[in-house]
Amino acid sequence: MNVSRTVSETTEDELLATIFPLLPRSAATELGPGDDAAVVRAPDGRFVVTTDVLVEDRHFRRRWSTGYDVGWRAAVQNLADVAAMGACPTSLVVSLVVPGDLEVAWVAGLARGLAAACVPWGAGVVGGDLSGGDGVVVAVTAHGDLEGRAPVRRSGARAGDVVAYAGTRGLSAAGLALAGMGRADLGADDDVARAAQGPETAAYLRPRSPLGAGAAAARAGATAMLDVSDGLLRDAGRVARASGVRIDLWRDAFAADAAALEDAARVVAAQDAGGPFARLGVDAWRGYADAWVLTGGEDHGLLATFPAGAAAPGPFRVVGQVLAPGEAAVRGSVTVDGRDPGTPGTGWDHFGG
Repeated sequence: MNVSRTVSETTEDELLATIFPLLPRSAATELGPGDDAAVVRAPDGRFVVTTDVLVEDRHFRRRWSTGYDVGWRAAVQNLADVAAMGACPTSLVVSLVVPGDLEVAWVAGLARGLAAACVPWGAGVVGGDLSGGDGVVVAVTAHGDLEGRAPVRRSGARAGDVVAYAGTRGLSAAGLALAGMGRADLGADDDVARAAQGPETAAYLRPRSPLGAGAAAARAGATAMLDVSDGLLRDAGRVARASGVRIDLWRDAFAADAAALEDAARVVAAQDAGGPFARLGVDAWRGYADAWVLTGGEDHGLLATFPAGAAAPGPFRVVGQVLAPGEAAVRGSVTVDGRDPGTPGTGWDHFGG
């Protein structure tokens, strides 16, 4: 069908006929889209399940994001949650709400973005739902296979463990700041064009999560793990509170990440003279870079703890240590070099901003 038409100019069956051929199928899929429900194999006898939602003008803006971008992000943020449990992703179910004036091409792009994010990890899109509404809403439920392993929970960290991180830090938050200044190009609908806009914008619109590192961490004996979607400090605090410990991060472990954000931070600082780091003068950019690394969300890296002496696998780098909660007189459950982080904001909160 003509993808330049709008949703209101098509029937539901026509729109589904456009989407279905674009969706990936996984080895675990026994019965995919087309019936009242899908059938997915669960050889472990258990399956990991998680769900998340993207709401237009709350989690993304169409003036910045193509359908491909939104599909990619919707997949990755759910696949990262599966990986954080130590599982391998197998299938996604996607519910989509679209306004009538949305072009069918945008919806087809979303399906392509879902596929591009899923195929490298062997995950399929097995079904979902379609409805009309005032704005775009993408709700994804993802499933994963533990392959006989115990799930890695947030509550297993123990004093003496090391803290390790896999993935990028601060890039997505920097990209969001640049997008807010008009640096995102809606016309960039392929990976080469997105990369040309800079790593920050690309990371915000199409985050790259180290999804294979989740199962690797579980095999290596990770004691706790989670997807860092709401900021390093906030999410590390969730592990610390669930485990009844304190997590101390080492600032030197993030120095290179902050330095890599210098160019973006200088751009933002120059146009935000009254911002929270103006007191730093010409070095205001350092405040932005540090804040993005410590509190910026949606990088979808993996934060894990491992027993002392254990080798953190693959892309994980040791960035801190787990301490008993009473080892220092500090206010929070997360410290940086033994002190209160002293960074404005603590990460993303869906209701507090």
